Amino acid sequence: MPGGRLTDDDRRQIADWLAEGLPYAEIARRLGRPTSTISREVARNGAPSGTYLADHARESAGQRARRRRPAGPTEPVADGQQADDVRAFVDEFATLLAATGMPRMTARVFVCLLTAGADGLTSAELVRQLHVSPASVSKSVSSLEAMELVARKADRTSRRKRYVVDDEVWLSAWQADTDAHGRIATAARRGIEIFGAGTPAGDRFDRMGRFFARLSEHMSGSGLAEPVVYDALTVVAALVHAGRPLTQDVLADALDWPGERVAAALHAIEDEPALADPLALQAVAPGGYRLVPRGDRLSGAQCAALGRHRPGDPGSEPAAH
Repeated sequence: MPGGRLTDDDRRQIADWLAEGLPYAEIARRLGRPTSTISREVARNGAPSGTYLADHARESAGQRARRRRPAGPTEPVADGQQADDVRAFVDEFATLLAATGMPRMTARVFVCLLTAGADGLTSAELVRQLHVSPASVSKSVSSLEAMELVARKADRTSRRKRYVVDDEVWLSAWQADTDAHGRIATAARRGIEIFGAGTPAGDRFDRMGRFFARLSEHMSGSGLAEPVVYDALTVVAALVHAGRPLTQDVLADALDWPGERVAAALHAIEDEPALADPLALQAVAPGGYRLVPRGDRLSGAQCAALGRHRPGDPGSEPAAH
């Protein structure tokens, strides 16, 4: 059965096809299995000499199954997937998380909890499933708890603690990243004050601070209702199209909106500056509004360089064809 455990017939076919020189991918295609299933089978159940023999593979698999300790109660794995496939998935997904900076063992524990049932797993169950030491599991769980990715809950049948992935884990991780980016931006601004604007270090901190401030701002999202956001973007488009300051009454007349709707859109832009990014809404007398470039998009040196290029200067106008 595709996706189930390999049968004795499967192992004989693998041995014959390997003898013919077929690659793992072709064998997997013929058996209707993942290539990783074939490679694991050959690596784990091959003979000591390095060759793959069906009888030896069957005996090795049987001995390993008898040695395997029974796991605690878990929910059945969907679609008939077997334990080997689950372990392979845990390792693959953990590798991806490790590439983002999460320690490898911590990533394996986290993915193992992601694949667990609704009641999560105890430390002992994690040790059995991952074949690692209790100390490794304890250290990883502590790290995950510190990152608020995992929560503890009491076991209903014993005094042991169970570990579960909280339903709000992704929101917590997102908010943690957003807060961290905001702190980096603030620290970078202090760096500019210490090293001085225009110095090599100051310029680097300036670029860093603007980048992380942008990232934090965009990741924080908007709590505004979608219609208000749409109206705010329409007002931004209207001001850009006009190219001059407009009052609330002029905007209401041009857009054919009630004054309250225009006022709500303008307030939304003031409350959520990212809506107008890379521009900023600016109030001008008497009662008008205009859009100007955001001050954190260009460094002082860049503004000065652009200011030196006036209309008529070489390079400021497109060449005639």
